[in-house]
Amino acid sequence: MERVVIYGGTGGIGLATARALRARGAALHLVGRDPERLERAASELGETGYTAGNVTDPGLFPRVADEAGARLGGLVYAVGTIQLAPLAKLDPARIEADFRVNALGAFLAVQAASPALKAGAGEGSAGVVLFSTVAAAQGFSHHASVAMAKGAVEGLALSLAAELAPAIRVNVVAPSLTRTPLAESITRNATLASGIASMHALQRLGEPEDVAALAAFLVGPEAAYVTGQVIGVDGGRSSLRTKG
Repeated sequence: MERVVIYGGTGGIGLATARALRARGAALHLVGRDPERLERAASELGETGYTAGNVTDPGLFPRVADEAGARLGGLVYAVGTIQLAPLAKLDPARIEADFRVNALGAFLAVQAASPALKAGAGEGSAGVVLFSTVAAAQGFSHHASVAMAKGAVEGLALSLAAELAPAIRVNVVAPSLTRTPLAESITRNATLASGIASMHALQRLGEPEDVAALAAFLVGPEAAYVTGQVIGVDGGRSSLRTKG
């Protein structure tokens, strides 16, 4: 497999995906905000380059394209936000920030990488994985901003999957609440975390490795006939109700 770019490569799901892909033999290029964390991750993983920058900076994406190389086997955009608030407390700046990080960043990442992804596809296909949330389809209170942004990611993925086929496959992973540093403000409250876990058929929250396993599969050649899909890794939260 050609090199895979992972935005958010030092985050909970991003780093777990990096480890899963390295276990499959893929070389990597990580993108994140903290150069020291990137250096530590690259040292741990081996065969890994990195670029430091913020996805709110439009100049980051062409720089990543230049530094990652002219041929890529895949791209994972594992960057996101969790800003939960009632409608009355949301302001345009906050909503714009969610959209910029989640949706616009995903668009710019794929746009910048698409020539290298096409070059790396050869006679097969390169794999792009974007991330949504179970809340985009289910409708949860206080999730208006993030659900709107992630809903845009799902629409973007379907459009790109049609436009970039057959050289590039585009799929979306939609997790439920996962124990990552990003979600720590929720999961560190044991009572709250336990209550949310009980809403899932599998009676637990997700772990980064649960999500990473699917992301790595979708990037790789085993998923060569899978594109344009939104797939939940959510303990059954999106489709199952075991009580009442």
